[in-house]
Amino acid sequence: MNLNDLFLRKGADRRLRAGHLWVYSNEVDTARTPLAGAEPGAEVRVRASNGDLLGSAYLDPRELICARIYAPSKEQPLDSALCIARIQSALTLREQAFTDECYRMIYGDSDLLPGVVVDRYGPYLVLQLNNAGIESFEAPLVQALSSVLAPRGILLRADSRNRREQGLQDRLEVVFGEVPDEVPLIENGVRFLAPVRGGQKTGWFYDHRMSRARLAAYVEGKSVLDVFSYIGGWGVQAAAFGASAVCCVDSSAQALAGVTRNAELNSLADRVTTLQGNAADVMQELAQEKRRFDVVILDPPAYIQRRKDLKKGAAAYRKINELGLRLLEPGGLLVSGSCSMHLSRADLNTALQGAAQRAGTQLRIIEQGAQGPDHPVHPAIPETEYLKAVFSRTIGL
Repeated sequence: MNLNDLFLRKGADRRLRAGHLWVYSNEVDTARTPLAGAEPGAEVRVRASNGDLLGSAYLDPRELICARIYAPSKEQPLDSALCIARIQSALTLREQAFTDECYRMIYGDSDLLPGVVVDRYGPYLVLQLNNAGIESFEAPLVQALSSVLAPRGILLRADSRNRREQGLQDRLEVVFGEVPDEVPLIENGVRFLAPVRGGQKTGWFYDHRMSRARLAAYVEGKSVLDVFSYIGGWGVQAAAFGASAVCCVDSSAQALAGVTRNAELNSLADRVTTLQGNAADVMQELAQEKRRFDVVILDPPAYIQRRKDLKKGAAAYRKINELGLRLLEPGGLLVSGSCSMHLSRADLNTALQGAAQRAGTQLRIIEQGAQGPDHPVHPAIPETEYLKAVFSRTIGL
């Protein structure tokens, strides 16, 4: 193997020496190693200005993150052998944490396969390739996944907003075997069907698994409102854990049809209802109708996509949680989630406090959740930690 060298400017190696895996275009010594003309997916040796080897990376030369390291401190090709080693290592971690073969199999940088996401649904895999550079390695990735996991099929979902922002074409195709439109999964002992072809992202969101399990301690015999429900990850599990009545709210009729199917799959249809509409509008209507719930779950999409949107996004979190608090019975439980990486846990707690003040109540945080072990956090890469779940009780003034 003979990779080309990518030299960094003086002092630009500190973050990488500390373990980060991203090279920004303004860190590259372009006089010494120009990016112009380089192709996405080209493999390079990343070197400090003094020549020290920092690792092997693939290029994405037209993006701000112009190189992503997959082999820190080593010169190594991103071939089937390396992919197999990475997948086997990730599999060991997942098998230690979960008994069912339903989890995020590969989580990008944290599993040293930057730009790659794989969700496992038993015998089926859904693969995401999130930038132009990683697309060059589709063949060895698919080969490695089929070798290690022996799936019935692998579905490629290369249709994320991030890809479109890079000018990449959407791709939705089976790249190995056969994959049905919906695939079964089990989470916390509850059965679901995930719409892997037509649903959001890969069809399911495994990241809140551990927090959803904690519902069992709080929902038995309670009424539950699940807002931004998608296909019922929170709401159907609440019913399975003994909630007396669950109402799921989502703007998508297709998602709510999924809620109904998943409730029926678990013989819970008599306790799960749905309401379609904009979340804020539906919550305001419920408040006007004097509806109250023992538990309100809010798991909105990321309100903050970029750091510059932090102030506006934090206000959105405050507003939606205020609406949720106004629907709670006295002493009720608010479960507030955020998947916005740029919103810190402290910022979310501040938004919750502001919501409580506006709603005329007080909150006490009793539990806090995070992404599960199939979404491991790389300690040198804060971008790999994004998920928050806050369980709060209201108390009277």
